[in-house]
Amino acid sequence: MMLRYLVPYNLKRSRPDNVPNEISLRHLTVDEALPAFKQYLNDAFMAGHMVIKIIHGKSGGVIRGLVWDELKGHSLVQSYRLGEYGEGGSGVTIAYLERR
Repeated sequence: MMLRYLVPYNLKRSRPDNVPNEISLRHLTVDEALPAFKQYLNDAFMAGHMVIKIIHGKSGGVIRGLVWDELKGHSLVQSYRLGEYGEGGSGVTIAYLERR
């Protein structure tokens, strides 16, 4: 069973063992999604996740653009791509994080 962050993501620090490997940003505004995603990215790295799944949905691409802008050049991110068939397609971004 995959755990998911319930969004809006609780901005308190989570214990590293409680951080799931995916976050859903669907149905959020940019003002809600950006801080939640930034916090989640740091928490996922600290929890030791190597691969994370960001569910942003397909509608309009605004949240996907926000996610990709944040991932681009981020020091914790090695690479990222759209989801493939069976992963959520263009409604999902898969990010590969740096090793600690």
